[in-house]
Amino acid sequence: MEEFLDVWDQNGTPTGRVCKKDEAHQKGLFHPTVHVWFYTLTPTLLFQKRGANKQTFPNLWDVSVAGHVSAGESIIEGALREIKEEIGLTLNATDLHRIDVRKNVNKFSNGITDCEFQHVFLSELKTAVKDLVIQKEEVDDVRLFSFEEMEICMQQKHSEFKIVPADMSYYKFVMDKVLNH
Repeated sequence: MEEFLDVWDQNGTPTGRVCKKDEAHQKGLFHPTVHVWFYTLTPTLLFQKRGANKQTFPNLWDVSVAGHVSAGESIIEGALREIKEEIGLTLNATDLHRIDVRKNVNKFSNGITDCEFQHVFLSELKTAVKDLVIQKEEVDDVRLFSFEEMEICMQQKHSEFKIVPADMSYYKFVMDKVLNH
């Protein structure tokens, strides 16, 4: 099924234009996405292992839940939909705490130019990881990472786990927000 996205300008303002997701990625058009980081009070962060079939960063560990906001959908609606689709949780808007909006541009060797305004949220994970229902088409696994493990992953020195090579200050920012939440 084709995904349609709202096109935004480089300042994060909706243009009123809609395009197919593939077109946005081919032409480098800005569009809204969501990142939802689930945390526990321990503290730990929930990561998902991206599916082997993903066009970008296959088989790497990534944000708990992430996805594109569909055309006509609000940011919160997109976040709640992605949470339900990817890990099977039904949450309310009040369960999400917005911590940032990040302008992010990634150019990939496969021709994709992903220009996003990432709306970043925190949400406390109140469900056991074993009870999450993962979307097998998108997600291979989910796992809690301690902050100590995260530090090792951020240094790219973990023998077993490789995380998406984002700006490592992003992971640090999220961990700081969890600690101060």
